[in-house]
Amino acid sequence: MNIREICKEAKRIGISGHVRPDGDCVGSCLGLYLYLQKLFPKKEIKVFLEKPADIFSCIKGYDEINILEDNMPEEAPFDVYFALDGRKDRLGRAEELFESAKIKVNIDHHISNAGGCGDHNYVEPDASSTSELVCDLVEEEMLDKDIATALYTGIVHDTGVFRHSCTSPKTLRTAAKLIGFDIDFPRLIEETFYEKTYVQNQIMGRALLESILIMDGKTIVSCIDKKTMDFYQVTSKDLEGIVSQIKLTKGTECAVFLYEIGTLEYKVSLRSTEKVDVAKVAEMFGGGGHVRAAGCTMNGTFHDVINNLSLHIEEQLEGTSA
Repeated sequence: MNIREICKEAKRIGISGHVRPDGDCVGSCLGLYLYLQKLFPKKEIKVFLEKPADIFSCIKGYDEINILEDNMPEEAPFDVYFALDGRKDRLGRAEELFESAKIKVNIDHHISNAGGCGDHNYVEPDASSTSELVCDLVEEEMLDKDIATALYTGIVHDTGVFRHSCTSPKTLRTAAKLIGFDIDFPRLIEETFYEKTYVQNQIMGRALLESILIMDGKTIVSCIDKKTMDFYQVTSKDLEGIVSQIKLTKGTECAVFLYEIGTLEYKVSLRSTEKVDVAKVAEMFGGGGHVRAAGCTMNGTFHDVINNLSLHIEEQLEGTSA
C-alpha cells in the first residue's frame, strides 16, 4: 500500500479508529495524522475519535482530535478516509464518515477483520499492532520524533510492553528504530501503561477481591456493575488493565472481565494464555479481536453472560485436553 499515491489527489482526508480507543488506536491514528500533515501540509486532514484517555495527551496531535459526540456538526464527504485498528462497524459515529468517502482505506491487525473493509486494505493478523503496520507504510525519510512517539506508544500498549505473544522479532526491530529518534520511552511506558490513579487502583483492587475461579480454576472471572462504578466515580477508561491483571493468576488459562454499560448489558474483555482462542469466543457474540485478546458486548444478567461464555471456553479447554 502506498499512502502517498492514494492521497495525492485528495483535498480532504479523514482518520478514525474504533470506539473506546486504546493505546494502539490512538497511537496509530495520531501517527498517521502527523505523517500525512508532514507529507501534505496544504491538505485538510482530520482525526475523529471518541474521547481518548488523558494519559495519551503526551502525543503530539492529541489536542487536535475531533471528539465524536451526538451533536457533531455536519461534515462534507472526505476524498480519502482511513479506518484504523478495526472494522468499519467498530468506528461508532465515524462509520458514516467512512462510508461517504470517495476512497476508503482500512489498516488493521485483528484476525476478525480478514480481508478488510476498504477499497485499499492492509490487514495483517500476525502483526503486533496497527501502529506497527502504520510504521511499515511511513516513508523512512519522513519519520521523526513526534511520529515515532505516537507509533511506539501504540506498539507498547498492544504488546503489553513486549510481553504478549504477538511480539515478533520484526516488532522489536520496529521498536528499536522508533526509540532511535531519542524518544523518552521509559517515561512514556511508565506514564501511559503502568501508572494508575488512586481510584484506578481502588477499582482494580475491588475487581481482584471479588473475582471467582470456575472450570476447576482454569478460568477467572470478575465483574464491575454500574452501581460500583458510580460509587468510585469511574468510567470505562479507568477499568483498563484489569483483565490483564487477573489473567496473571497462576493456573488459569482464560480471564474474563465484564462491566455494566446499560440495563442487562455488559462490555466483555477476554484474555488467554495458549489453550483458548478468545477471538473465536468473542465472534460467537458479535465481537472479535485477537487469538489471545478479544472482546464483545453481551446482554443478560451476569450469570447469563458467564454461562454463555463458559460454554464456548470449556469446549476449547476440553478439546485441547483431548
